[in-house]
Amino acid sequence: MIRVKKFGVLQTAKVAAIIYAIVSFVVFLPFALIGTMFTDEFFPEFSEFGPVALLFIPLMYGLIGFIFTAIGCVVYNLIASFTGGIEIEMETAQK
Repeated sequence: MIRVKKFGVLQTAKVAAIIYAIVSFVVFLPFALIGTMFTDEFFPEFSEFGPVALLFIPLMYGLIGFIFTAIGCVVYNLIASFTGGIEIEMETAQK
């Protein structure tokens, strides 16, 4: 058994923030492109926000992902100090 006793808060949050930003960009990109096709016709007052939203939303997801992952790591580290952490059973891969 291997035991996860502690997470590096900043490093884990940094990795999670990048993952959140990339995934949200990939998910949001098709919606943004489709939205820009119809924005001029139905909502002309919002047409200038398309390119800004394309950058802003993934950055916000990354920031929010960083903050909540950091909070989660701190909470896990606190709980793991009392309980000993999560135990994981691992084995080496057979070729």
